[in-house]
Amino acid sequence: MTLNKTLDGTTLTIEVCGRLDATSSTQLENEIQSSVGDIDKLVLDFGNLEYISSAGLRVLMKSQKLMGRTRKFVLVHVSETIKEVFELTGFMDFLTIE
Repeated sequence: MTLNKTLDGTTLTIEVCGRLDATSSTQLENEIQSSVGDIDKLVLDFGNLEYISSAGLRVLMKSQKLMGRTRKFVLVHVSETIKEVFELTGFMDFLTIE
């Protein structure tokens, strides 16, 4: 998995490329935790995400909690395959997908 970060004012976009699984989820989790201090919006770009496991889902849940109710957490460019995982696991109920 590779991560590409872009900061635009108080919006941080992280492009996630490859597989988000047990091997790589810690990398994304650490990147988010170390980067969200002064941002108002966190965007995860899944346009090049091929696969997400339960470990990746855990990172999304923790990120949603970390951003809280006062800051925005958004997923963009989510493929139909990844959306299907979100639907099957109930993640569509609380994630914001644009």
